[in-house]
Amino acid sequence: MNPKRIALLGDGGWGTALACLLAENGHRPTLWGVFPDITEEIRRTRENRKFLPGVRIPPSVQLTNDLEEAFKEAQIIVFSVPVVYMRDVAGKSAELAKRSSARLMTVSKGIERETLLRGSQVIQQVVGREDVGLLMGPSHAEEVAKRCPTTVVAAARDPKFAQEIQETFMGERFRVYTSDDPVGVETGAAVKNVIAIAAGICDGLGYGDNAKAALLTRGLAEIARLGVAQGARRETFFGLSGLGDLITTCVSPYGRNLRVGREIGKGKRIADVLKGLAPMVPEGVWTTRAVCALAERTGVDMPIARAVGEVLFQDKSAQLAASELMTRDPKPE
Repeated sequence: MNPKRIALLGDGGWGTALACLLAENGHRPTLWGVFPDITEEIRRTRENRKFLPGVRIPPSVQLTNDLEEAFKEAQIIVFSVPVVYMRDVAGKSAELAKRSSARLMTVSKGIERETLLRGSQVIQQVVGREDVGLLMGPSHAEEVAKRCPTTVVAAARDPKFAQEIQETFMGERFRVYTSDDPVGVETGAAVKNVIAIAAGICDGLGYGDNAKAALLTRGLAEIARLGVAQGARRETFFGLSGLGDLITTCVSPYGRNLRVGREIGKGKRIADVLKGLAPMVPEGVWTTRAVCALAERTGVDMPIARAVGEVLFQDKSAQLAASELMTRDPKPE
């Protein structure tokens, strides 16, 4: 395999973990961050103490705050910032991206609340490039950085691009499958964060395993309905970026969205929960607004997502939301 120059735009935990993985695979990654003080600390200590503490960053990972330097000779550009910041970063890099022959991809899981666009669609709209690749699936940064076995899926409209992503990222303990359903892969990866908040609320209320199993099962049905309404294939949601990512996010101690839900279930207000998590960004909070609006626009029934939105943003009690979900009109499965 020929070494590639790869720029990762976003020096959070996931961007940092992927930079380490790519370096281990023999590539030449450049990690771009917006804050010079953080970049300098990472360069000096070879550790991202803020977002991925305890992980040694290989010397071959270059660090920069200069987008032009990041793009220089890059063959793949990876957008690894949260979707809430995607439009800003895409805008700053748009001219460079238009002049570059580098392929564009994203590893961010979310839906922009103002436009209801997925992360890849934001990049497409701002940069004007059609085929934006994806790398999604059950993949907490902490475990990837520790070289725990992980399996994900690469997706793109162009099967050759999906295969290129697969070949670039795949390693001894990081297995990559391919998919030609990017709409399904990205929808599953984004919307599972909303269901994870619901799962956390279930935990916080002390409702037990029966309730959580039902929640994940019916939550997956909601995700699939929304995805199919946007042109995705139903079977995609029973794969890595659907069921796989949903399981991981709803049971792992690393899951930020699960933590948000648990605190809400215990009676805390969303503003206080977010303040306690800062600077980490739980994508599901902002995605919840977008998913509820998208469901309404497309006529898709998503009672769990709607209940999460009412608890987060309309001050409905978690107990009342759960009771209303359980007492809806009887239906066949």
